[in-house]
Amino acid sequence: MRTFSKQAMGWILMMLLACGIIPVRAQDQAEEPFITISGIVKDKQTKKRLGYVNLSVPGTSVGTITNEEGEFTIKVRNSLQARQVEVSHIGYLNDIIPVTGKNLSDYTVWLEPNTNSLAEVIIRADDPRIIVQEALRKVDDNYLTTGSMLTGFYRETAQKGKRYINISEAIIDIYKTSYKGRSVDRDRVQIYKGRKLLSQKASDTLAIKLLGGPNLSVYVDVVKNPDLLLSPEILPYYAFRMEESTMLNDRPHYVISFVPAVILPYALYEGKLFIDKERLSFSRAEFALNMDDQVKATEAILRRKPFGLRFKPLEVSFLVTYKEQEGVTRLSYIRNEVRFKCDWKRKLFSTNYTVVSEMVVTDGREAQSGIPYRMSFKADQSLSDKVLDFADEHVWGAYNIIEPTESLENAVNKLKKQQKGKP
Repeated sequence: MRTFSKQAMGWILMMLLACGIIPVRAQDQAEEPFITISGIVKDKQTKKRLGYVNLSVPGTSVGTITNEEGEFTIKVRNSLQARQVEVSHIGYLNDIIPVTGKNLSDYTVWLEPNTNSLAEVIIRADDPRIIVQEALRKVDDNYLTTGSMLTGFYRETAQKGKRYINISEAIIDIYKTSYKGRSVDRDRVQIYKGRKLLSQKASDTLAIKLLGGPNLSVYVDVVKNPDLLLSPEILPYYAFRMEESTMLNDRPHYVISFVPAVILPYALYEGKLFIDKERLSFSRAEFALNMDDQVKATEAILRRKPFGLRFKPLEVSFLVTYKEQEGVTRLSYIRNEVRFKCDWKRKLFSTNYTVVSEMVVTDGREAQSGIPYRMSFKADQSLSDKVLDFADEHVWGAYNIIEPTESLENAVNKLKKQQKGKP
């Protein structure tokens, strides 16, 4: 099955499989002095909050992303001697936040929609399929040609209905080999430190195995992992269409949609690719598992469930973004959302579940050596078994994270009370 690498099927939702890992690769930034800039990003015209906006320190690999409510906090280490933080979002002009060497809170960034006409550059072909193929041929030129060690913040949550039953967060190391050859065989993830909160209710324990986990950072990198979506063998299975162009990071982009063109024994995807018109590099991919055949969709994401449990997938969607830095395009952010229903035989009603995983790259450097296999996060492991409870409020130190939404903060407080046995 090509819909997802078998190695990637690694998230066991609330499955108790205890195996210890001692982190050795992470760069500990906790003691470095830093300033903190926090605030919110809004549309200048509509005044609406903008979620998943990229924030980065120019000339470095340091960055983060706003949460779905447009809120952000970015920590800038003093050693960077940064003068500004750049703010960029699809369809908007870039903006900057001045860095003065002092903490800045409640700062509002007003992004202006980019309404300028998109000047056409020389196009090799009008066929969107050919544009995708040319972008693939230029991967060696546009992406990292050396090994790299990325630092990322990873969060996964599970909701039963509207109630959170699992919240796990971690600082992770991600080792990536060169993009030449487009192989993830030696790419690995390691948990450095993190925390978790699990519902104490027995009825909230759902032992099923789904795709994903921290290894999303490796296997959902669509440019580097050809088995997922963008390989010469898979491209003929899709029909491509040119959509209206857009601006991303102040650069014009092709927007190419795709849908399954054939019926295969396994489920395919549908979505959009955003390709820089001049550099022909992939900057963004939005895609979802095709749900026309429920049996195929289930086979694509479910690897284990208890006997007698009925499982029905409703949505499996992905967002992958890349950021150009000094002429090299790098992985920036990954988000995965899985919605499904479960019920036991002989029960009248089913229960809705939502599982969300997201990872933002917050720093990076060249690295010749990788993460030893024995120290890496394995496909049969659970993040909640690798991290501690929510005890230390200052656990992140100088590390950048994705700001929690108000609903998530409320859920954390409720689960903390539940753990302490309070009503």
